[in-house]
Amino acid sequence: MHINKLASGKRLSLSNDGKLSLFFVGVGSAFTKRHFQTNLIIIKGNDHVLIDCGSKTPQAFYELGLKVSDIRNFLITHSHADHIGGLEEVMLTGRFVTKKKPAVVIDKKFQQILWDLSLRGGAAYNDEKNGSEPVFSDMWRIIRPRWLPDWPRETHEVTIGGINLKTFRTMHIPESARDWESSFWSCGIVIDDRVMFTSDTRFDPDLIENYCPLFDLEFIFHDCQFFTGGVHAGIDELATLTPEIKKKMILTHYGDDWEDHEKKVRDYGFFGLAEQWHFYDFD
Repeated sequence: MHINKLASGKRLSLSNDGKLSLFFVGVGSAFTKRHFQTNLIIIKGNDHVLIDCGSKTPQAFYELGLKVSDIRNFLITHSHADHIGGLEEVMLTGRFVTKKKPAVVIDKKFQQILWDLSLRGGAAYNDEKNGSEPVFSDMWRIIRPRWLPDWPRETHEVTIGGINLKTFRTMHIPESARDWESSFWSCGIVIDDRVMFTSDTRFDPDLIENYCPLFDLEFIFHDCQFFTGGVHAGIDELATLTPEIKKKMILTHYGDDWEDHEKKVRDYGFFGLAEQWHFYDFD
C-alpha cells in the first residue's frame, strides 16, 4: 500500500489508472471540529463509490473542487447524521437541479429505515401533487445487493463496475446490544476482498475472529475512540487484539484530541491513524 496526500489546491479526481484507491474525505468523529466526518470514497479506474455522506460532506467536496452531485454511487452504513446528513442535498439537487438520480446500494430493510425515519421529512413534500408525495425510488436509482447465505453474520455483496463490496452487519447501537443481531441496523464493508472498513462499531472481537480468516485482508480501517464506553470501539479494547491484526489496523472516526494519543497508538502496535485527504493506494 502507498499513502499519498492530495496536493494542496488540487481538485480531487474521481478516476485513476485502475488501481484500488481509498480516499478519506474525513476521518473525524461525529462531533469533530478539526476534521471532516469519517466518510470514504473508493476509486478504481472510472468507477467510484462514496461510503457515507455526512452533514459536512458537501462542504468537504466543495473544498476538494467538486460538487456532491458529481458523485454517482453511494453506499450508506447507518443512519447517524455524520453518515447521512448530506443526503438531503444530494437528493434535492438531483431532483431539481441536475435532473439525474444518483445510485445507492441499499437493501430493502435499511431503505425503509433510512427513508421513513430520517430522509422522508425533508424530501417527500417538496413537490407533492394531488396528494401524492415522492418516494425513495423517485430520488434514487436503487442497486440491490445480493444476500450471501451461510456467512457468519448477515452479509450482502454488490459489484459497481470494477469495485466489489461485501457488507456485513455490525454491533453499533444501542450500547446495551449484546451482538449484531440485537443492534439497530448498521454495516461495515470488505472492499475487493482486500480491505475492511468497519464504519462505526463497538469493540466486536467476534467480527475480527470470524471475518478476517475469510479474506486475505491487507488492512483494516477500524472505528476508534480514545476512551472506553459508549457505542464506539475504545483504543484500550482494540489493544487486546493480536499483534498481527493491530499492525494492519488503521484507526478512523477519532476525536479532536488525537495528538494526545499518538504515542499510545504507536506503543500499542497499530499501523496508525487514518489521514484526511490522503489516498491509500493498493497495486
